[in-house]
Amino acid sequence: MGGRPGAGAASPRRKPHTVSAGAPTVHRMHAVRIYSDGACSGNGRGNAAGGWAAILVHPAKTRELSGREPDTTNQRMELRAAIEGLEALTAPCSVTVYSDSAYVVNCFRNRWHDGWRRNGWRTSAKQPVANRELWERLLELAEGGGHDVEFRKVAGHADARGRASDEHERFNQRADELARAAAARQAATVA
Repeated sequence: MGGRPGAGAASPRRKPHTVSAGAPTVHRMHAVRIYSDGACSGNGRGNAAGGWAAILVHPAKTRELSGREPDTTNQRMELRAAIEGLEALTAPCSVTVYSDSAYVVNCFRNRWHDGWRRNGWRTSAKQPVANRELWERLLELAEGGGHDVEFRKVAGHADARGRASDEHERFNQRADELARAAAARQAATVA
């Protein structure tokens, strides 16, 4: 698993494991869950400090990633988290991305991106799509990265509502902690 923000060049892909049971050959992809979250201190104001996190869960191991950016928004950090999680995969996988961001999940669930592309990257209100470069990268990874990707909504901040969390909510809470910590580190650099 590797990947760098803005790296541009795709890492070489390894072939998936294959299982031959006579004919035909069947490719077996690893199942991976990615829990992604973004945070932004001062969202909507100048020089807002952002953080993102992605937790990759594979039956053999769990890996936590996080990073930070200056002068950003929460939506950008939500997108960055999903991008970084997918970029960290080193082989084709069957991926479920869990996010508490309706912005990210609904784009895929409701296929907003089809309309954006058809309309020259404009919304139904004829406005330019915000964060286009991040959406294009995420779509490239989700559609052309060699993975089978599904996006699912998970309840955010379930612990704050006094609910007993399921496994997905616990991973989302951990991603939130990592993203907020990264945003705090970014904010400290400008203080």
